[in-house]
Amino acid sequence: MPYLLKPLQAGSLLLNNRLVMPPMATAKAEPDGKVSSAVLDYYREKSAGGYFSLIIVEHSFIQQAGKASENQLSVADDSVIDGLKRLAAVIQANGTKAVLQINHAGSAASQEITGSIPVGPSAVKNPRKGGIPHELTRQEIGEIVAAFGAAAYRTKQAGFDGVEIHSAHGYFLNQFLSPLTNRRTDEYGGDLPGRIRIHKEVIAAVRAAVGEDFPVLLRLGASDYAEGGTTAADSQIAASEFEKAGVNIIDISGGFSGYTIPGNNEQGYFAPLSTAVKEAVAIPVILTGGITDVQAAEQLLAQGKADLLGIGRAVLQDSLWAKKAVESQAQSAL
Repeated sequence: MPYLLKPLQAGSLLLNNRLVMPPMATAKAEPDGKVSSAVLDYYREKSAGGYFSLIIVEHSFIQQAGKASENQLSVADDSVIDGLKRLAAVIQANGTKAVLQINHAGSAASQEITGSIPVGPSAVKNPRKGGIPHELTRQEIGEIVAAFGAAAYRTKQAGFDGVEIHSAHGYFLNQFLSPLTNRRTDEYGGDLPGRIRIHKEVIAAVRAAVGEDFPVLLRLGASDYAEGGTTAADSQIAASEFEKAGVNIIDISGGFSGYTIPGNNEQGYFAPLSTAVKEAVAIPVILTGGITDVQAAEQLLAQGKADLLGIGRAVLQDSLWAKKAVESQAQSAL
């Protein structure tokens, strides 16, 4: 059987193949973050036929101060649950598992959108956005940790098959992980154990909210690709700690480099990071990054670079990509 078509069990989550649609912001939500008909239509189209085993729905803000952009999905209060129920049901009706990614933008937010001054681990310029945030107090950190837990609880109430914690692309948790933006001298800064303290608190809050059997994923910005930033070696240690804390799947992407690597357009360009993290954990690892060819996808799995593959921009351009991939691999297996 082709690697792409093999089922995979991760905690209580059973996936029927190795294809994942990763979270990609659509900016199709209502202005207040509620699910719109345009959001439902988009995910209905992308999940049609159930050729993706899993769709991770785009990052959704856990509180107004963490809203990243206009028309971003919200998981910030109970009023959004009914819409999220419809969204989960649309994806699941097509035979695909649905996970919701929850996020806080931190210093990547703007006051024009949130109505409040952006916050972060330290009063340091955000390398991607340029703003200097308010440095959070311990009490304020605790409030955001609690907001992650509450958002995870709403995700479960809405009927999703799991929740993904976002710590990539220079957003809030990534800002604590990276030495580029975390200059704290208290227990939330300094060495790597200090910089991932908040991640472990968030994982604990999420676990307390959803219980032991609900799948928890974490998207890890595994390298900043910048001098003085995070490295693959840091991410091996971090991922191992996240596994111990109760994460079921690690989803690899970039840190302050975003979802690209400057000057690298190889298929699966984050493969060195996913390979390194796979050496450090026993849980499944997702690799995303420029995968457009089904044979390249099969080879990445065969070489053990990852357990699951995120297919993003190829699916934005062609909603039938996963259908063609699954059918071609099934044909080759005959």
